[in-house]
Amino acid sequence: MTEEVFFANHFAIILPTGKESNTIHQHHIISNKTTAYPMLLTVDVGNSHTVSGVFDGKKLLHQWRLKSDRDKTADELAIRYHSLFQMEGIHKEDITAFILCSVVPTLETSWLAFAAKYLSGCITAPISVSHRTNTCITVRTDNPSEVGADRIVNAVAAWDHFKTALIAIDFGTAITFDCVSKKGEYLGGTIHPGIGISLDALAGRTAKLPRIDLNRRPGVVIGTNTVDAISSGMLHGFGGMIDRMTRLLRAEMLRKNNEKINIIATGGMAELIAPYCSSIASIDPLLTLTGLRLIYESNLGAE
Repeated sequence: MTEEVFFANHFAIILPTGKESNTIHQHHIISNKTTAYPMLLTVDVGNSHTVSGVFDGKKLLHQWRLKSDRDKTADELAIRYHSLFQMEGIHKEDITAFILCSVVPTLETSWLAFAAKYLSGCITAPISVSHRTNTCITVRTDNPSEVGADRIVNAVAAWDHFKTALIAIDFGTAITFDCVSKKGEYLGGTIHPGIGISLDALAGRTAKLPRIDLNRRPGVVIGTNTVDAISSGMLHGFGGMIDRMTRLLRAEMLRKNNEKINIIATGGMAELIAPYCSSIASIDPLLTLTGLRLIYESNLGAE
């Protein structure tokens, strides 16, 4: 995938240039078969937000970020996405493929029902990513079924980008670190409370501390009022945690194999925290959607 890299402070933000052809009549070879590029709907269902995007071949045409409502039915999803598609000039019949990763079981069921009922143009069966899905990554954990689908997807996209050992950091409801070997083996990682739920817990479990907006960044570490003190604690504290965990994970990976280890971050809070740590070398806000596209292509070739 062609990319542009924008540097801000000491980290890079990777964004696709979108130079690939955007016609669905373009063809390519997958596993010795000629296959038309599909119009692919990718959906990443998180605990707090659902991010979705439409790819025409390798080009991301549109993306949306909505709150994850665990009670949404397939019909309610259809109403919501009919409006989104309509605003972008997309007909639901244009969607010819669908792939999903979800950490919310009820929404996984609703999304698969939505795809089966409303995406009549699909030329392949809807895919919901799990540890059993055909990917380029081998899961080497004690219980592969426990690994979140989004973590596998991020590992696929990051390894496809670097083709080296790597650590992928996802700033979601939880902050996850995922370690991948240079052979493309998912080794495991760590899970931490996310920034949003930490702020919620601080405000909800104390009598006088407010729920603050972290868009206001303190100029110094020592806060001279409550809001700045919380902001400093959250931003510098999480930045320090990122550096510490990256250092520990990198050292453990290097003990097993002396190899280059790249670091990449994604998720809604990645750009907020990156200036407060030194270990994040690049940010890809589209990492999960790109991973879903890559997994779809792998499974298309396996048919």
